[in-house]
This record gives sequence, structure tokens and C-alpha cells, in this order.
Amino acid sequence: MQNVAVMEPMMPESGRWKLEDLATELVGKANALASRVHPVVRQSVGDLVRSMNCYYSNLIEGHDTHPRDINRALAEDYSTEPKKRALQLEAHAHIEVQRMIDGGKVDLPLISADFVLWVHQEFGKRLPDELLWVENPDTKEKVRNEPGELRRSGVQVGYHVPPGANELPAFMARFEEAYRLDRLSKLQQVIAVAASHHRLLWIHPFYDGNGRVARLFSHRFLKEIGLGNSLWSASRGLARRNADYKARLMGADQDRWNDLDGRGTLSAVGLEAFCSFFLEVCIDQISFMESLLEPAELRRRMSFWAEDETRAGRLPKGAWPLLREVLNEGEVERGLAPEITGYKERQARTVLTDLMKRGLLVSDTQRGPVRLGFPIDVVERWFPQLYPGLG
Repeated sequence: MQNVAVMEPMMPESGRWKLEDLATELVGKANALASRVHPVVRQSVGDLVRSMNCYYSNLIEGHDTHPRDINRALAEDYSTEPKKRALQLEAHAHIEVQRMIDGGKVDLPLISADFVLWVHQEFGKRLPDELLWVENPDTKEKVRNEPGELRRSGVQVGYHVPPGANELPAFMARFEEAYRLDRLSKLQQVIAVAASHHRLLWIHPFYDGNGRVARLFSHRFLKEIGLGNSLWSASRGLARRNADYKARLMGADQDRWNDLDGRGTLSAVGLEAFCSFFLEVCIDQISFMESLLEPAELRRRMSFWAEDETRAGRLPKGAWPLLREVLNEGEVERGLAPEITGYKERQARTVLTDLMKRGLLVSDTQRGPVRLGFPIDVVERWFPQLYPGLG
């Protein structure tokens, strides 16, 4: 029986100035980004970023589902090809679980084994059966990855041997105790997002899905402490630096090297290096989204796109003034379309209807105000480099 002390240290040592500086910078940049985007526009961007987060989180696991296929899955338009359909269902599952988290529909405490199990259950129960079976690379035995259930046998992940199945409850209890928010300062909470991300993966509570669960856990953690929002995603940065991500995770798996490497069983240097990496990725992704959402630049990119589309006859004249107004104001009442477009009511209504059919404008109700939509066809022009080439 392993003692839970083999997972120590749970946090980097206090007074690590580099980490505290990164945590401070992350707080400042996250708050600044949230304040510069109209709340209603933020809602539409959130739908886009949720799909992006799903794409990159699954990509880290080697599941490359094209953004267009994710978009089709959200419209319940699934491929007839079994493998592609399975990946579409997986993407839809990820987005649905994050949508529940973002919508505040989870009553469970963040720092709890119950929440971790909930994420795994909600994700897994939406998967096709073929994605719930995993194979032991040594014995070739196949076991079912039961949604919301801790694994029932030992596993090995690379060189790392996680706790045995009968030890998982004790390790999850230590996880809960170590990251209780009421015991951490504000800066420690930011650093704990990174530290808990590694330690949850180190415990490896499930046969499969641990990476997706850990990233969704970290997503909620950032939201819980007021830094995460619908405008950015750490998963994009982790996927773009996937080799570094996995190397840093492995570095934090290592045993303590010597007397200068902390006082726990695991390497304090390795944990600190992972935390630095994770926070740097978060800062980088906020900076990236800040550049994409800078109002004047976003308006310019949208204007150039609209000009090209109008010239090609794919966008009706009068569409751009309406889109621009919605971008500036967040949402617009439908009855204002004639005034904004300069057209009579019938023609203005035709423009509005066309934009809604294309998903460029959306509404939460049949007659309610309209806000921007971001269909996949415009993403490459409006938000360059959000995804790899969308051709």
C-alpha cells in the first residue's frame, strides 16, 4: 500500500518569484481581455472558443477531428463513416460537458473527487461504445473504461506507474485536501491550477480520458478563481507545444534528485518547471486572443471579408453595415435593420434573413435581438490562425 506522501510536494515552494510573477501577469492579462469585449459578443466568441478548445484538447490525444466536422456534429450532421462519426461524437461530448461547466450547471465543488468523476461520467456517457474500450499494451487485454468510475486495476503511463486501483480513493482525498481554495492565497490559487493539473494526471484515476478530464478540470479551476472565461483556451497552447507539454509532465513525474530538490518524494524542480510552462502557455494564449479580438483590427478583417463577399455576389449589399452595428453594440433589435442598412423594411428584412441563414447573425429567440455568429466558413478570415489551415 503506497503512502499518499509519495505524491508530495503538492505545490511549489512559496517565494518562487518567477512563478509569482507569472501568476501576477496572468491575472492582469485575463482581466484586461475580459474587459475589452462586449459581453454579448463574448457570448458568441465563447461558442467558437468552446469548439476550438475541444479540437485542441482532442488533438493532444491524437484525435484529429477537422473543425468542419466538429461544426457538423454540433448540427447533428454525422458522417456515415464509422471512425469519423465516432470522433464527431467525441467532439460533441467534450463541447457539451464544457458548456455545462461554462453555464454554471455543476453543483459539485471544484476541488473534489466527485467533480472529477462527474466530468469523466458526463464525457464518457456521450461516447460511442467503441471509444470506451482500452487495451493493455503488455497483456493486450481489453478493458471497458466505465464512465465516472475509477479504474479497477493498475496501469503504466510511459515510465510512470500511477497508484494502484485500491489506493485511488486515498490519493484523491489528498488531492482534495491539498488544493482547497480557502487554504491558498490568491497567487497560490493561480499556481495551484498548474500544480493540480499535473498531480491529477499523475494519479491517473481512469483507464482513459485523463487528459481531457484534467484540462476540463483546469478550465473550471481558472473560471472559479475569476481568470478563465469564454474568450481563451489553454488547450490551444498546450497542443501547439505538445512535445514540451508532455516532456514537462514527465519531468514533474520524476523522483526528487538530491538535497537541493525540495523535501518531498517527487521533484520540486520538475513541478516548478511544469507550473512555469503551464502559466506561460496561458499568458501566451490570452495575448493571442487579445490580438484577434482587438476591436479595430477585428472590424478591419470583417470589413475586408464583407467587401470581397459582396463583390462576388455572395453577400447582399447592406449586410456589412448591419454586421458592423452588431459588432459595435453587441446586439441589435431586428426592427432597426431598415435604419441601419438604409433599405426599406422588406429589403432590410431580406438582408437580415440572409445573414441569419448563414449563421452570421444569431438570436436566442424567434423574434429577439440578433448578435454575431461565427460560422466556420468565416473563421479563417475573421480569426486567422485560430485553427490550422481550414481548407
